[in-house]
Amino acid sequence: MKRFEGRVAVVSGAAQGMGKAVALRLGAEGATVIAADINGKGAEATAKEIGGKSYGQQTDIGDPASVKALFDGVAAKAGKLDVLVNVAAIVPFVKWDELTFEEWRRVARVNFDGLFLMCKAGSDLMRKNNYGRIVNFGSNSMLAGTPNMAHYVATKGGVFSFTRALATELGGYKITCNTVMPGLTDTEGVQTTPHKDAFGFVDMLQAIKGKGVPADIVPAVAFLASEEAHWITGQALNVDAGMARW
Repeated sequence: MKRFEGRVAVVSGAAQGMGKAVALRLGAEGATVIAADINGKGAEATAKEIGGKSYGQQTDIGDPASVKALFDGVAAKAGKLDVLVNVAAIVPFVKWDELTFEEWRRVARVNFDGLFLMCKAGSDLMRKNNYGRIVNFGSNSMLAGTPNMAHYVATKGGVFSFTRALATELGGYKITCNTVMPGLTDTEGVQTTPHKDAFGFVDMLQAIKGKGVPADIVPAVAFLASEEAHWITGQALNVDAGMARW
């Protein structure tokens, strides 16, 4: 399928893991992808793999100036924005008794402040053409109350609520805004944390058995980012093999 032929997409966290998988999928379906990541070389490598007019840009999504530079570049080089997928996030492992305010703010700066900045600048560009698809990455940890990451769980609860509000704000511009909520997924980032040892426990809770990988999550993202999903907005879709059922 070439559902994104002629479309321009920005994907954050695109240097590796879930963000890279999303960027490659949108590119494979015809999109020009701007791969954004704090890891600029990684973002450029992803864009090079996609080819065409896609490009990578080093972006700190928690920094207003960096986000402005990203979308100024999109406007200048691509002339429009059709799809925004906000994947970038910090996934910490910090026990409650060790959680400091500095650590709380470090995670919130990226996971929640960064989401606001990306959606604000991205939607401003989308409204010029009265079209857009915003897909935000939440987490089923919001429902599970996963331990050792209270600040992460809090930010993902914020993603859920913010997305619902944003859908209401932007619906009049034919812009949809939805959340995907993956479960524990085997990515490079997860493999660097103690979360890598939790797959066995998570498997026991899943209706469908197995270890989740980015390829399991990407199809839902691509659907919500497509024209087919024009009548779906303000929704949260669990993509976690039925671990959380609500």
